Amino acid sequence: MGNTVGSLSEVQHQIITGTVLGDGSMRCRANALLEVNHSFAQKNYVDWKHDHLSEFVLTPPGARRTNGRRIAYRFVTRSLLILTPFYRLFYGSGKKRVPELELTPLTMAVWFMDDGSKSTNALYLNMQQFELGDQRRLLDQLREEWSLDGNLNRDKQYHRIRLSVESSLRFADLIRPHLLDEFGYKLPLMTP
Repeated sequence: MGNTVGSLSEVQHQIITGTVLGDGSMRCRANALLEVNHSFAQKNYVDWKHDHLSEFVLTPPGARRTNGRRIAYRFVTRSLLILTPFYRLFYGSGKKRVPELELTPLTMAVWFMDDGSKSTNALYLNMQQFELGDQRRLLDQLREEWSLDGNLNRDKQYHRIRLSVESSLRFADLIRPHLLDEFGYKLPLMTP
């Protein structure tokens, strides 16, 4: 798995960062835990995350009926000291926010598999759960670190990041090696 960050491998660190940036949620008492929760249709994706994080999990992923008809597929890690820094960074203010973080291609791929979508040729990063300032900082970081241009796009009463068509193609090239096959439908149709 490569280099380690604390007692996490670099790959695990990037997957956790992308997950919390996306649909993942955390809770903390003495130590933090991570909950990975997607629709049952994304079972393979949840299993992929579990495969990478299984040493931190006691109970394997399972199906669970939510309110209404939706069936979720999820797992929860144990409460662990090594996860607590993620909780402090993302939830330290009491509300989920975007801390200073490293956006690697793997981190961006997990974030996109969690919260990405597309129009015909442009990609969106749905970040409606974050404050506008957090979204602006991430947009600036994408521009500065990866030369990816975009803007904040209004989605009902919230905003999301919309990458330009050209940057969508570059973003797709960056994340493609890490994207699970079933998420190919989220990528732009045209190629450079």
